[in-house]
Amino acid sequence: MGHPPLEFSDCYLDSPDFRERLKCYEQELERTNKFIKDIIKDGNALISAMRNYSSAVQKFSQTLQSFQFDFIGDTLTDDEINIAESFKEFAELLNEVENERMMMVHNASDLLIKPLENFRKEQIGFTKERKKKFEKDGERFYSLLDRHLHLSSKKKESQLQEADLQVDKERHNFFESSLDYVYQIQEVQESKKFNIVEPVLAFLHSLFISNSLTVELTQDFLPYKQQLQLSLQNTRNHFSSTREEMEELKKRMKEAPQTCKLPGQPTIEGYLYTQEKWALGISWVKYYCQYEKETKTLTMTPMEQKPGAKQGPLDLTLKYCVRRKTESIDKRFCFDIETNERPGTITLQALSEANRRLWMEAMDGKEPIYHSPITKQQEMELNEVGFKFVRKCINIIETKGIKTEGLYRTVGSNIQVQKLLNAFFDPKCPGDVDFHNSDWDIKTITSSLKFYLRNLSEPDMTYRLHKELVSAAKSDNLDYRLGAIHSLVYKLPEKNREMLELLIRHLVNVCEHSKENLMTPSNMGVIFGPTLMRAQEDTVAAMMNIKFQNIVVEILIEHFGKIYLGPPEESAAPPVPPPRVTARRHKPITISKRLLRERTVFYTSSLDESEGDADSFSKVRPPGEKPTIIRPPVRPPDPPCRAATPQKPEPKPDIVAGNAGEITSSVVASRTRFFETASRKTGSSQGRLPGDES
Repeated sequence: MGHPPLEFSDCYLDSPDFRERLKCYEQELERTNKFIKDIIKDGNALISAMRNYSSAVQKFSQTLQSFQFDFIGDTLTDDEINIAESFKEFAELLNEVENERMMMVHNASDLLIKPLENFRKEQIGFTKERKKKFEKDGERFYSLLDRHLHLSSKKKESQLQEADLQVDKERHNFFESSLDYVYQIQEVQESKKFNIVEPVLAFLHSLFISNSLTVELTQDFLPYKQQLQLSLQNTRNHFSSTREEMEELKKRMKEAPQTCKLPGQPTIEGYLYTQEKWALGISWVKYYCQYEKETKTLTMTPMEQKPGAKQGPLDLTLKYCVRRKTESIDKRFCFDIETNERPGTITLQALSEANRRLWMEAMDGKEPIYHSPITKQQEMELNEVGFKFVRKCINIIETKGIKTEGLYRTVGSNIQVQKLLNAFFDPKCPGDVDFHNSDWDIKTITSSLKFYLRNLSEPDMTYRLHKELVSAAKSDNLDYRLGAIHSLVYKLPEKNREMLELLIRHLVNVCEHSKENLMTPSNMGVIFGPTLMRAQEDTVAAMMNIKFQNIVVEILIEHFGKIYLGPPEESAAPPVPPPRVTARRHKPITISKRLLRERTVFYTSSLDESEGDADSFSKVRPPGEKPTIIRPPVRPPDPPCRAATPQKPEPKPDIVAGNAGEITSSVVASRTRFFETASRKTGSSQGRLPGDES
């Protein structure tokens, strides 16, 4: 089970539970930082101490084996499962490499040490700086707030106003620091999936091919490496789209924090001070209070425990609430309540005048409440004009731009997009736009289509089915995933299903030209997942499910023919997921448990003549048996320099099914092509001994 997401709304509450969850993130960050230091230390030992090569590899393998990823959320995608299991796979592979006595390549430091060091210093170090600022601002704010709340209401109005402004300023600084810190620590927690795994992956690959004795092992490793690289790239794409949504949520939270209340939470919650009378006088005790309006239940958790006794939360049933007159008490922001459980009146002090109004509104008090108007984004409808717009966009895209590289990923000008939408959806003459006009390029049309779908009053795949679709995408059973999504598609309203079919058919056509436009089903899922689906509530938890929205769209594209051939046989309800008693249907990619293949080996001892010449060069080596090599290793070719003459391109082997060669460019991907070429060249020359050339 991963860590629960840190909601931005919790930054404004600063509850004890929020602090505990934040502490878990900080411990995980420190654990990751220590892990990266260990990897760097062990990697340097491996590179610098060749004579201790065997022991260094074993230590490095053990370090990888001991680390376990923690993820945000309750379910992992297939790609995240591959990433989570990757270090165990690496460790098993390193043990096999140790048996083959591999040598390390000279560029291992650039592949492994520098990226991890940069991530640790730039990302984790920056997060720690955010933490220091958060703690410093929090200490300053609460210290000032305590002094502020003890101010007498009899002081001059100008002094009180100045004190209020100072508290508001410190509160704003603290909340902003809290938001920045929560955003940064979650970003590091998510980005470490690929920022840590990818350098290790590149390092391992360079390790395997520096010696021609490991060519066969490298060829076995390539399918796993490319599948894991696809998982890393998919995870990176999911992370990018999720980060954009979270930045928007963070921005909205800064502008109007009270409008982003999470479903299922109390009507209002926060800190209040309670007046308690003792024999020797009056004291004010700090409580964290939660009020549920439907049941009129007020839960008060004491923050200052009495010595020798641990106090638990106190549940009270509210009878009524009334504002406390200013002249009747030497404290500000006070209001009185009466409860069924306690005799007499309980006097509570809020943190500010605005905070008191919120509490009194929730408790149906007599204090008037004023709301600032909330502006709502202009919405579009799924009507005939919308269908006409989508068909026109698809027609012009498939006619003129379906082979455009980066189709739908390249963003058009916002000014041109708004101009096109305003012209097409003009109430006076809707749909009267010539898409063949030179003013509308392909990226403007694709951006307009995405904007229209994104701003529908309700997403095309509806709020009602959102949770069921995401739940289906989270299933371990691939057959259930497809069956459930197939069934849910036919639960959509007719016009929504018609629009979805129109769009998915178009996306299938786009993906058929992926060699030219580089847009695979996975890429289209990242683009159209948040466009066709979105949760009704804006929360961090909902943002973390965007990757599963992407998977739903990807499944619709890959299985379009089956899904839209007709409704499932039993469309009354989606299939019931099977109980988790058997192994996962979609097994994580692995290399350590692969079947042993026939290998060409050479032995010092003379072979039995009865076996023949053919058998002497092709024997199946039993597991665990180490061959004795009688020839020096063949060195792979040097990496090509920038000024090298262009060489004739070699066809890429179909190692991984699907479009494995269409991975988005990265450092690892660029080196992969060189390593594959080196493997093929050394593999073709393995049967010749040095000196056989004539």
